[in-house]
Amino acid sequence: MQPEIQPKTSFFQSSTAKMMLVGILTLVLLIPLSLVQNLISERSIRQKEVVTETTSKWGGKIAFQGPILKILYTDPLTKKNNFAYFFPEELKANIQTTMEKPLERSIYKSNVFTSEMKFDGKFTKPNFESIPAENIHWNQSKIIIKTTNLKSLKDEVSINLNSKKLTFEPANTTSGDSIESLETNYFDYGSSQNEGNFKFDISFKGSQQIKVVPIGKTTSVTMNSNWNSPSFNGNHAPITREVTEKGFKADWKILHFNRPFAQNYFGNLPSLYQHSLAVDFITPVDEYQQNERASKYGFLVIGLTFLIFFLIQSISKINIHIFQYSMIGIALIMFYTLLISITEHSSFSLAYAISGTSVIALISLYSISILKDRKFPLFIAVSLTVLYTFIYVIIQLEDYALLVGSIGLFLILAAVMYFSRKIEWTK
Repeated sequence: MQPEIQPKTSFFQSSTAKMMLVGILTLVLLIPLSLVQNLISERSIRQKEVVTETTSKWGGKIAFQGPILKILYTDPLTKKNNFAYFFPEELKANIQTTMEKPLERSIYKSNVFTSEMKFDGKFTKPNFESIPAENIHWNQSKIIIKTTNLKSLKDEVSINLNSKKLTFEPANTTSGDSIESLETNYFDYGSSQNEGNFKFDISFKGSQQIKVVPIGKTTSVTMNSNWNSPSFNGNHAPITREVTEKGFKADWKILHFNRPFAQNYFGNLPSLYQHSLAVDFITPVDEYQQNERASKYGFLVIGLTFLIFFLIQSISKINIHIFQYSMIGIALIMFYTLLISITEHSSFSLAYAISGTSVIALISLYSISILKDRKFPLFIAVSLTVLYTFIYVIIQLEDYALLVGSIGLFLILAAVMYFSRKIEWTK
């Protein structure tokens, strides 16, 4: 009796060929996925433009430098008049920042705040070095403060110097780096016996950031706010900080040898904002950043979903057409368009839940008609739920995102290796 001859299977009907075809489709689907990522970037840029425009009318970033004693003198060599600038011996600042109701334009919101700053300290006797006493014009003295946010001042600004009230007015000139100045009228600093205790308050409307230049020989700054996501940037870290859900408190103490600039300048006063202590009032991961991070896992979601269907097809011997794979892939990409559109009108978490549930339900119902069984579609629904939950957890994590992601991918690889171990790839 002759042995039964098995019909020869062509290469294009083999599991290897089918897997190659699914792999090519996965790569093709990267094109619409990249278009979705471009859409997210475009919407994010639009949001930043609207926020910048909105906050510019309320008040932008606050950078503050002052008070500075400005005294006219005559240079003994050139015989020309010039100004000398002297920084305080001591400078203490207490800054209270309160986040206000976000400004809204269309679907975009801008975080803004009001800031109440209280300063006090003292000037010591100015050291004019080799300049003769008769060349110093004490009666041509001023106090100046510099800021980037003059237009958002809430109230009139005045300084109490040795019990004498001096009112600030806008300076006549603006430096090339758009720093604006306020200065008092001329007064006679010589009558102050060359020393002066000062005290003044200043109130701003602002957004995004506060920077203060530590111009005191000893500078002490305390900042309180109801914002719970501060970023302590700048050249000086706080010596103490406390961040809770209700806000933060931070303290700085900076000595003159902690910063790379002098206590006085003759002729020109440089911009010193690059040496500031700074606090950014940030949103750690905004909704567009979360959407962008979610879309970066799009290739992983498509690849693993196709792999699940391919393993089911190989194990159950059910034939799944490439068109059906395409429909499943497009449904997976629709998740990201749903996510970004719903996020713009609600929270990211709610949008993620709605989008994920919708796509999982759609693919699961479609799987019933493909696989002719309820067991496999149920497995697919559970697998997609676990996958989307896993990605959501990674997106929410900051410090442990890489660790959790690596462990999760390792477990997924182990599961794929286990379920695919008995597949005969030559058939």
